[in-house]
Amino acid sequence: MSRIEQLIGEIEEYIDSCKYQALSNNTKIIVNKEELEELLVELRLRIPDEIKQYQKIISNQDAILSEARYQADNMIQEATAQTNELVNEHEIMQRAYATANQIVEDAKVQAQSIIDAAVGDANNIRQGAIVYTDDILRNVQNIISGTMGDAQERLGAFLAAMQSSYDIVSSNRNELVADPAVSGQEGAYMPEA
Repeated sequence: MSRIEQLIGEIEEYIDSCKYQALSNNTKIIVNKEELEELLVELRLRIPDEIKQYQKIISNQDAILSEARYQADNMIQEATAQTNELVNEHEIMQRAYATANQIVEDAKVQAQSIIDAAVGDANNIRQGAIVYTDDILRNVQNIISGTMGDAQERLGAFLAAMQSSYDIVSSNRNELVADPAVSGQEGAYMPEA
């Protein structure tokens, strides 16, 4: 299990261990912002390291292809050497030519097969790295999205409470201004709107 997967597990465990907010029907939790930020910062720091590891795996594709080409070249050289030896003997020249051509053709087919297998393996490794990275980024995105949604809900509740308090204060001031006992007195306080 990679460190990123461990961090995601830790974040999930942390979220599961948080207390529920009062009167939230067990849908909202109270989180320690510092702890969650620490986990997210470490997660951000680890993602580039793991992506570098996958890039290193993908870069090995070139080494695999180089090895396959090297083996193919060696086979062709061996086939060519065998052809030259056979051609040197005049009596079996026709057979040697046919055999040599067949060896070269077999070597080319085998070399192409090795190259195709190496390319397939490299593509599978690259695709796996891309899928894995996408899964990690999707998990991080979901965590951030959930955290943002929770923060927006809390901000909305706070603003609604402030608006309610503002409306009560405003209403009380308007009642004071409308009271004839207060407004008819000389030097009575007249609040600004």
